[in-house]
Amino acid sequence: MGSIGGSLGELGERRIYSQLLEPRYRAVPAFGDDCAAFGRDLVVTTDSCPTPLVAELGVTDPYYTGWLLATINLSDLAAAGATPEGLVVNYTLPADTPVREFERIVDGVDACARWHQTRVLGGDISDGREIHLAATAIGRCLPRRRFWAPHPVGGRLSRRGAEAGDRLLLVGSPGYLWGSALLFRSWATLPEPAAAEVRRRAREPVAQLAAGQLLAGWGLARAATDVSDGLYASVQSLCRASRVGAAMSGEIELDDVLMRICDDAKVSPFQLGQTWGDWSLLVAVRASDVDRAQSALRRIGVGVREVGRLTPPENGIVVEDGTDSPSPWEGIDQERFSASSWHGGYVDEFIARMRG
Repeated sequence: MGSIGGSLGELGERRIYSQLLEPRYRAVPAFGDDCAAFGRDLVVTTDSCPTPLVAELGVTDPYYTGWLLATINLSDLAAAGATPEGLVVNYTLPADTPVREFERIVDGVDACARWHQTRVLGGDISDGREIHLAATAIGRCLPRRRFWAPHPVGGRLSRRGAEAGDRLLLVGSPGYLWGSALLFRSWATLPEPAAAEVRRRAREPVAQLAAGQLLAGWGLARAATDVSDGLYASVQSLCRASRVGAAMSGEIELDDVLMRICDDAKVSPFQLGQTWGDWSLLVAVRASDVDRAQSALRRIGVGVREVGRLTPPENGIVVEDGTDSPSPWEGIDQERFSASSWHGGYVDEFIARMRG
């Protein structure tokens, strides 16, 4: 691989991956997936935690930073269809950090781990000029097998494996984080009990572990990724990995309380549903398995919506509008190292983009 000049910012995240990293590591079987694979059935992932958006929405308790740190990493295990074995956590903090602030971060990590029926196994603490929080999550996938099923069941889920004709399912309950932002900025109002529930779900997002395990265990998912950077970026990454295109429906039926927020704020449900921060899964399933997958997920209390279908790669990624020439999808992007992408920290700017 020849040297590439310029800076990382000039390349952007996707070109960093395709031009610098993929040529080096293309022989690694799980490279580019949400989790790395090792051993027989083990997967591992590592992620750092940014300042949570809820900190700009009046939530200052570091507990929720710890909660988010655990969820970010456990969500990658969900995308692999894995059961968590545990978390290893790294805390880098300035020496003048109040003890109580550190305790609240750890409280949040532990509470989130318990909610997901796992635990912290170890980690590291060190001092530094700035706060930097990171974790590694380890999980185990069911062995891949083929008994009664018409196709293999169990095994690790990957971003690869989807085919044209598959359907895209959005698994989880998207929209709560930015629904909370719309409430906080008074673009929408709700009765207090409903508003409090929206705020709670924004503060305490959960990983869709049970959904990932079900879809993998039953052999219903052909490919999967977690929606960590929003639906637009996730569809792009799955399509690149599986070498397919996508035709999005342009409509998402959100939870009732979020549909009320959309109506009040004059925001399209498709715009709110494609935002990030709720740690849903994007899953490709065979057309013949859609009803079975949706029924199975709803039986365990997980929301699921069909949002599009996969097409040949030359069709690109488009939004269907009822015409013979659907429009290219210009979604809300969040690409690291890219000046043209939205990077967080500007709540009002992002809301303005949602509202058109």
